[in-house]
Amino acid sequence: MTIVTHFLATTLGVQALGLEGRDKVLAYAFGMGVDIDHAVKAPYYLRAVGLRDKRGYYWRSSLQEPVALLWIVPLSLFLGTIVPILFFAIHVAMDYSVRFEKMPFYPYSAYVTRGWLASVPDKVKEGILFTVLLVLNVALYWGWLHV
Repeated sequence: MTIVTHFLATTLGVQALGLEGRDKVLAYAFGMGVDIDHAVKAPYYLRAVGLRDKRGYYWRSSLQEPVALLWIVPLSLFLGTIVPILFFAIHVAMDYSVRFEKMPFYPYSAYVTRGWLASVPDKVKEGILFTVLLVLNVALYWGWLHV
C-alpha cells in the first residue's frame, strides 16, 4: 500500500482510540515509520534499476515483515502499551494485501509469499481502501461517527 493509505489508516486508528502524547507518536512510528527502510534501500534501487519505475522491486526489509514482532512485542511490554503491536499489525496486513513478494521470516528463512488477495488488482484494493479510510476519517473528525 502507499504511504497515503498507511497515513489514513494510522490517523483513523489514532482518532478512534483517542490516542495522545507518547501513544500517538508510537502509532505513527509503527503505522507509518516502518516504511523508513524504503529510504535505506533507495540507493540499491537506483544502482540496480536507475530512475525508471520497476514494479515488484523488493523494497522491504525485516523491519516491515511479521518477524519484526520478535522485537516489537518485547518493546511493547517494556513500554506497557499495545500500540506498537496494533499499528504494526495494521501496517503489515495492508502490505500483505498487495501482490508483491514478501518474506515473512526474513532473515531467518527464504520463504516467499505473495500475501492474500493476490487475484484482485492492487489498484482496485488501494482505491477501495483509500476511499473507505478517507470517509471514515472524515466521519470521525466531523463527529458523524462515534466510536
